[in-house]
Amino acid sequence: MDINDLRSAVTVVSLLTFLGIVAWAWSRSKKADFEEAAQLPFQDE
Repeated sequence: MDINDLRSAVTVVSLLTFLGIVAWAWSRSKKADFEEAAQLPFQDE
C-alpha cells in the first residue's frame, strides 16, 4: 500500500461523509427542526 492508495481511501471516505450529511440535511424528519431554527432570529424575547 502506497501513499496514493491512502489518498484514494481518504477521498472515498470524505465523499461518503459528505453524501451522508446531505442526506441528513434533506431528510423530512428534520424539516420541522430546521424551520424552527430559521425563525429564531425573528423571535422577540
